[in-house]
Amino acid sequence: MKSRENLIRLKRFQADEKRRQVMQIETMIADFARMVEELDRQILEEERRVGVDDVTHFAYPTFAKAAAQRRDNLKGSIAGLEEQLATAREAFAEAHEELKKVELLQERNQDRERGDDAQAMGAEMGTIGLAMRAG
Repeated sequence: MKSRENLIRLKRFQADEKRRQVMQIETMIADFARMVEELDRQILEEERRVGVDDVTHFAYPTFAKAAAQRRDNLKGSIAGLEEQLATAREAFAEAHEELKKVELLQERNQDRERGDDAQAMGAEMGTIGLAMRAG
């Protein structure tokens, strides 16, 4: 009984850990997406300020080039994180299924034990009743 409870605790911990990983990756993706939007805004502002929006033009702002490079790097990171997110979601789903299986098994065993207890109590009551009639 104790080992099954420990197994349930372990499976619950594993599922919670997988869920935390999913949430952490989702948060990172959202943060990076906000950074990309902010960089896009800064690039447009700089292009308007300087009056040059052609990246190949010699007067194109250095800040805009650097911001565009950073933005592109962030977009690449987002793509990598989205792959990790898919994997993490699968791992969470598997861990959650394992937890549910163990919890269901525990519930069935508890139901069976309650049934055995009730059956034993019924038999005992029947024996007491017979003894009272005979006595």
